[in-house]
Amino acid sequence: MASETDNIKYEESFIKNTRGMKLFTCKWLPANQEPKALIFICHGYAMECSITMNSTARRLVKAGYGVHGMDYEGHGKSDGLSAYVPNFDHLVADVSAHYTSICEREENKRKMRFLLGESMGGAVLLLLHRKKPEFWDGAVLVAPMCKIAEEMKPSPLVISVLSKLSGVIPTWKIIPGQDIIETAFKQPEVRKQVRENPYCYKGRPRLKTANELLRISTDLEKRLDEVSLPFMVLHGEDDKVTDKAVSGQLYEVASSSDKTFKLYPGMWHGLLYGETPENIEIVFADIIGWLDKRASGGHGGFESELERKEDGFPLKE
Repeated sequence: MASETDNIKYEESFIKNTRGMKLFTCKWLPANQEPKALIFICHGYAMECSITMNSTARRLVKAGYGVHGMDYEGHGKSDGLSAYVPNFDHLVADVSAHYTSICEREENKRKMRFLLGESMGGAVLLLLHRKKPEFWDGAVLVAPMCKIAEEMKPSPLVISVLSKLSGVIPTWKIIPGQDIIETAFKQPEVRKQVRENPYCYKGRPRLKTANELLRISTDLEKRLDEVSLPFMVLHGEDDKVTDKAVSGQLYEVASSSDKTFKLYPGMWHGLLYGETPENIEIVFADIIGWLDKRASGGHGGFESELERKEDGFPLKE
């Protein structure tokens, strides 16, 4: 399916992963010009790309970028039991295979490539980077899930019992916890849109999925120093879903020479579309400003950080 509005070309298609599952993919491109760089979206847990991330993608295309998205296994329009992630490594491998294949097309080989990950998508992004440390030219991490906020986690005893049960009843939806939609998005109309979106999962987390999210976030938190690509990490000061302190820690300990940390007073978890219009403008001005600075001098593929050092020193705002 393809369509064109506001000088933006939008296309949808399906690919098959190595496990024979059909995965939904989409792209937004400027209709009348070559994109100045490519951005690859990694969406959050229980979310999807074509509806929830549409406003984000269109803002980026209007700024001159080409944007690609996909729904993970068990998410959105892709195959799989809804919000069931039996193995996070398989999910990352799917994303890596698809996004890498796009970058390696003849017409894209010389274009710079950036990742944008929101929440659980931030964890996906960091694992994509770990898989191919020199492949990506930069990353924008929006409230990344490097640690699940304590308010969202069951007690250690409950976690221990549930971890054992996840091997026996992996798909069961019995994880106690807060309503993520209520906690993530400040604007009531956005909460309503997410609740009415048939492709977003609204149930309790499944046992195995919760176990995988805990496993991955614990592993990432221990290995933040391995992050070496240029990145910008953004977090709302009032985020109760992912831990803002760990975004600060990522900024402090990552080995990248080009890194930026933005903490937004009064903002919640859903920075890209869940805030007031004025706040969303602030967030996107920062994201696009950061991307433009790095895309302007770039020419395709990963360049060493040394070559980009004139970009400025690490920045915390």
